[in-house]
Amino acid sequence: MIEMPNKKKKRKNVYYQASGGVVVDDSGRVLLLARHVVRNGVTVHEIRLPKGHIEAGESPDEAALREVCEESGYCHLQIVADLGEAHVSFDYRHKHVERDDRYYLMRLTRPEQGAQQFHNEHSEEALFIPFLAESLEAAEASLTYESEKQFIRRARAWLAAHPEAGV
Repeated sequence: MIEMPNKKKKRKNVYYQASGGVVVDDSGRVLLLARHVVRNGVTVHEIRLPKGHIEAGESPDEAALREVCEESGYCHLQIVADLGEAHVSFDYRHKHVERDDRYYLMRLTRPEQGAQQFHNEHSEEALFIPFLAESLEAAEASLTYESEKQFIRRARAWLAAHPEAGV
C-alpha cells in the first residue's frame, strides 16, 4: 500500500492492488461474504466477493487463492479464468483510496469448509459470514457494490463462451 499526502483536502491518498475470486461450486452456487459494518456512523449490511491485498512478492493469482481461503474457509480451489482488472476509488476514514482489483473465476474442487483465517480477530474482515448464493444471477443481485457485480457479469460471459469448462 502506498500513501501519499493530498494537499488539497488534507487527507492521504492510498493506492493498492487487490485480488479475489468469483467462486462457483459444482451446483452453480456462488461464494459470497456477508457482514455488518459501520460506514459514516451508520451500520450497513454488505455482501461482497472475497478479495484482499496483494502482498509483496505475491502474484495476483496467489493472492486471490490465499484471500478466498482466509476470508471464507474454502481452500480447495482451482482457477478457471482470469476475469481481468477494474479500477475503483472511494473515500474511507479520512483517506482517498485508489485500488486496482483483479478477479479470477474459480471452481470449488471440494466442498469442505475450514476455519476462516484473520490476522486480526477485530478487523472488519473477521466479521465476514460466508454463504452460497444459488446462482451467478442471484449473486449479482445480492452484491452491495457495482464494482464487484461487473466481475459476476464477466464470469457469466466467460462461462457462456466456454461451456466446455464445466463450471
